[in-house]
Amino acid sequence: MELDHVDFQILRLLSENSRIQWKDLGEQIHMTGQAVGNRIKKLEESGVIKAYSVIVDELKIGLTYTAFVIIYMKTANHGSFIRLMNDRNEVLEVHRVSGEGCYHLKIMVNSQEQLNSFLEKMLEFGNYAVYLSIQEIKLQNPLTAL
Repeated sequence: MELDHVDFQILRLLSENSRIQWKDLGEQIHMTGQAVGNRIKKLEESGVIKAYSVIVDELKIGLTYTAFVIIYMKTANHGSFIRLMNDRNEVLEVHRVSGEGCYHLKIMVNSQEQLNSFLEKMLEFGNYAVYLSIQEIKLQNPLTAL
């Protein structure tokens, strides 16, 4: 599906507030709510919109440690590692990367003990390096870069 300027406007506005009514969204881009709804359905059906989400304040729910972990795999069989990453709730992001390491992870835990337990499990797959976040400086919506 080829996206036009209107599609990008819709995606940007939905990323700012995914609960916005189609009518209200349409008013901002000078379209009817029904026309906006049709475009959103096409974006969903084509897979451009994969899901809708909520941004949670981690501190308010007790998650206090954000860590970035670089995994240096000791085996070429990555299937069991990938399955584990998909099953672990503390794992927010997993990226297979070029350069240093095989995978970069973003995890969030509520205690040093939970972090240590997670890291012990990682030793089954290889070595790791851990970097704790001490302050989030910028969180950007990727659509604002377009």
